[in-house]
Formats: sequence, C-alpha cells, structure tokens
Amino acid sequence: MKYYFAPLEGITWYIYRNAHHQFFPGVDKYFAPFIVAGTRRQFSAREENDLTLAHNQKLSLIPQVLVNQVDDFLYTWNKLQDLGYQEVNLNFGCPSGTVVSKKRGAGFLADIKELDRFLEGIFSVTDSKISIKTRIGIENPDEFYELIHVYNKYPLEELIIHPRVLKDYYKNKPHISTFQEAVKLSKNSVCYNGDIVRYSDYAGLVSNDCVTEKIMIGRGLIRNNGLIRELN
Repeated sequence: MKYYFAPLEGITWYIYRNAHHQFFPGVDKYFAPFIVAGTRRQFSAREENDLTLAHNQKLSLIPQVLVNQVDDFLYTWNKLQDLGYQEVNLNFGCPSGTVVSKKRGAGFLADIKELDRFLEGIFSVTDSKISIKTRIGIENPDEFYELIHVYNKYPLEELIIHPRVLKDYYKNKPHISTFQEAVKLSKNSVCYNGDIVRYSDYAGLVSNDCVTEKIMIGRGLIRNNGLIRELN
C-alpha cells in the first residue's frame, strides 16, 4: 500500500512536513497546499519558501495547482519545473465557497465540457506527469460517470478520488459504491481519499472490496501522526 499526505492549507507547510517525515516515516508522497494559478504571474514569498527543493530534500513532494485556464496552468507549471518539479497535481476537489464561486476546485466540475477542453488544452502541449484530485460531482454521485469518461481520455499519472459531491462538503459518508465503480472504469491508476482517521476506517474500506493500492489521508494524519504505522 502507498500512502499520501493530503495538503491542508495553513498546516502542512514544509516545516510540518519535514518534522512528520523525520519522526513518523511511511508517507510515499506529500502534497503541498495549493497554488492559485491566475493573472498573478509570480509565486508569493511564502509559496517559494515552501516549495524550494532545499526545504524538501528528504521527502517526495508534489505541488498542487488550483486553476481553470490553460495559459495560467502552463505558466505556473513552467515555474514549478524551473524549481525542479517533474509532477504536478490539479485540484478539482476543494469545496470552499470562495474557490467554487470562481469555478475552481470542485466548482470546475459543474461544467464538464469546459473541464474537458481545459484538459485537452494542457495535454496537447505537454507530456508532463499530471495527476488529478477530484470529487465525484456537484449534487449527485451519478455525475461521476460523465466525469470518468472525460478523465479516461487523458494519460494521468493517477486519479485521486474523494467520493463525495460538492454539496456534501465534508459531511455525510463517502459514496463508497461510486469509488468501487471508479476503480473498475478508470483507465488511470486510482487512489482513495476520504475519512480515514483510524484503523477501523481502513478496515471498513477493505471489507467493502475497495481494491486500491493507494490511499491519501489528510485530517486523519493531523489527528494521529502515527496513523500509517497503525495501518501497516
């Protein structure tokens, strides 16, 4: 099993990541808090400080980008490559109202045709390693069947699925049956994300025949830094 540490804004910056990696080893990839790609054509001092490889030498870090325009993505990705990164994660999962109102994060899922055009635009000009972190729709889990059709068009490094819809925010239970379908339907490697905060949550996921070799954990690792030790 591979374990990923989900980004939590304001918490999982490089000092936290390095301390966690030193004292609680076992995370295969850490994901940095998202960068908003937009008209601002530069990283903030805090973002540069967080992403510089000098501050992330002993761990595997994947930068995450919040974006909905091809040009904005390409500019930001070029800057990340200049810093030494070879993989980037697209955030289509953030349910925050301020993010969604700008049609970013999970808000981008409301316009699947535009999402498809965006992905076509970036994959037509780059063969870089690009992964996606996504929710399964806006209001209804059945929306995911149209989404997976779009995602399957592109050679993703991996597809990280938080099986909730936007309107769930972080309430209600993850839609496990939809994740099971995603594993069957996806042409790309799939990672599970959502509500793994104790061993029993992991055991419940496995008992539901959710076949996955990758799990992303966020709040569970904040509550219990040694959770991966327990899962192993």
